[in-house]
Amino acid sequence: MQEWIKQSFTESIQTKIAAAEALAAPLERAASMMVHCLLNGNKILTCGNGGSAALSQLLASLLINRYDAQRPSLPAMSLSSDSTTISAIATDEEFSECYAKQIRALGQQGDILLTITSTGHSPSILNAAKAALSRDMTIIALSGRDGGEMAGLLGPNDVEIRVPSSSTARIHELHQFSIHCFCDLIDRSLFPRQDDY
Repeated sequence: MQEWIKQSFTESIQTKIAAAEALAAPLERAASMMVHCLLNGNKILTCGNGGSAALSQLLASLLINRYDAQRPSLPAMSLSSDSTTISAIATDEEFSECYAKQIRALGQQGDILLTITSTGHSPSILNAAKAALSRDMTIIALSGRDGGEMAGLLGPNDVEIRVPSSSTARIHELHQFSIHCFCDLIDRSLFPRQDDY
């Protein structure tokens, strides 16, 4: 059992090492997009299903509350949080519309939609991206594997952060790590501290 645990640690570390080279530039670009979005008075909407829904809520919580230090609240909303709205849309229409309909109500030009999906094939996430594009929003896509259909929806102003792994567990780990990177870079840009220099 311990050997299996050690093997899991090794696999996780190797995935992070591979991701450090592949994802540093898109992570920097995505964080910069988020900083400009917030400086312009816009907001960040985020969504995901299952474990990705939990990560979506984590990102919104860290931006609204704080990451590593106290600072003013930042405007962000997880579209995966409102069970009443989601179940109503799923009942009256279908689950694949649960995020798109919220975006058509709340999304504005200049806002960012941050999608989280390990496969890139979830109909609800694809419809969310299409709704965001129709509202002149930009998209930051946390993905994995081959990027799925989501990769084909993104334009030159959008950013994909594709974890180099086919393991859902490893992809989720790197998505959470990416969220922490976003929050750290946003805080350092908007609220620099003495020890940042």
